[in-house]
Amino acid sequence: MASLLHLTAARNAARIRRAGIAAASVSRTGVRGVYCSALLPSFTLSHQWARELVQGRGRVLAAVHLKVPDDEPVTVGHYSGEGLRECAAAQAVALIAGLDDSRGWEIFLARAVAAREVHAIRPLARPVGWRYFPGAHGRRPCTCLVCLGPGQYGARSIRRKYGD
Repeated sequence: MASLLHLTAARNAARIRRAGIAAASVSRTGVRGVYCSALLPSFTLSHQWARELVQGRGRVLAAVHLKVPDDEPVTVGHYSGEGLRECAAAQAVALIAGLDDSRGWEIFLARAVAAREVHAIRPLARPVGWRYFPGAHGRRPCTCLVCLGPGQYGARSIRRKYGD
């Protein structure tokens, strides 16, 4: 059984425990399903999407651990669209686990998840992962009005420090 992780709002935990996860997300190809990540030994790499999902929304997240059959067809790739391919769930987890830098990789399960496939639901105390995009740490932030909107927290000080 392949171990996957789905992040959702904590308020959905009871419903997911009772009825599973609905196929509410839409992939790049227009198929409905569930976005997941591989459940890896590294907590930070497994829960890397948490900060991105919380940013700007201020919601509390829950981590839903899933067990799906090894031969379940999934789509795996980087969120930017690189390396997108279809394979079995076990192969997708092995692919992500074998990468030097697995930040930004995601798995798309093209169906709903039944309640019996939910292995555990755990609250996330605080988000972990990257800010803005993988590898952003140590890079000069963009100060344009699209990337750093007016009124955004800390925008004035960032523009003073890095603005042109």
